Amino acid sequence: MSTPVKQAADIVMSGVGKTYPGAPIAAVEGVDITIAAGEVVCIVGASGCGKSTLLRMVAGFEPITAGSLTVADKAVTAPGPDRAVVFQDYGLFPWLTVRENIEYGPRQARMPRPVVKERASAALDSVGLSRVAQSFPHQLSGGMQQRVAIARLLANTPSVMLMDEPFGALDALTRTEMQHELQRIQREAGITVLFVTHSIEEAVYLGNRVMVMAGGTAHGISGHVREIVTVDLPAERDVNSPEFNAIERRIDALVHAGNSHRVGAAA
Repeated sequence: MSTPVKQAADIVMSGVGKTYPGAPIAAVEGVDITIAAGEVVCIVGASGCGKSTLLRMVAGFEPITAGSLTVADKAVTAPGPDRAVVFQDYGLFPWLTVRENIEYGPRQARMPRPVVKERASAALDSVGLSRVAQSFPHQLSGGMQQRVAIARLLANTPSVMLMDEPFGALDALTRTEMQHELQRIQREAGITVLFVTHSIEEAVYLGNRVMVMAGGTAHGISGHVREIVTVDLPAERDVNSPEFNAIERRIDALVHAGNSHRVGAAA
């Protein structure tokens, strides 16, 4: 079975900002980027620079207070089934089996039972967990639980997947395996991905582009985009290649350049 997915959607941000009531400066300001349908964009930056806030705005969990934000040409005003969110915490229901967790979304949408079963089976197959469909989350490793979380979202056929440090709690080997798995799923489904990570290597490995953010209220300057770096590498990437390491070093320098100035954005 193929990975279930709707047609991928683009994400367009123009002057997007977020200022919380009473805050002296914006948590995020002036974000301009167009993410093409089927593109993978990773966001990196120091803690507190607004990475997760930006992701939550795209998800519809946080309203923007400046600019415009659209997904598939529709203004984002609330969460929607077109945008699936994957967190570091798997968020699985411990009292449900793997299959029941994956079926939950389509059931809540009151889809016909055969459609629910078909979607769950396709999602299970896409992450290679059909053999543990009747297991409970506590019986699975961390990596397998994260696969279930991804499969649960795929069963809802999203157009966009928003990922906030999804592999941060995994050991190094499992994290690498999950990066490969995400690449495979994304290529098969053609889904649009916005991926927040603290790992520069992970961002360069997964992303078509990497958005480097800086600032943050702790530094007395609004969170903003320092630069958007295009990852001009083949789809199959060697993390030990000179080309990969050169891009990684460039992004590392941008992340650690301090917060007193803005370098500016580049396509």
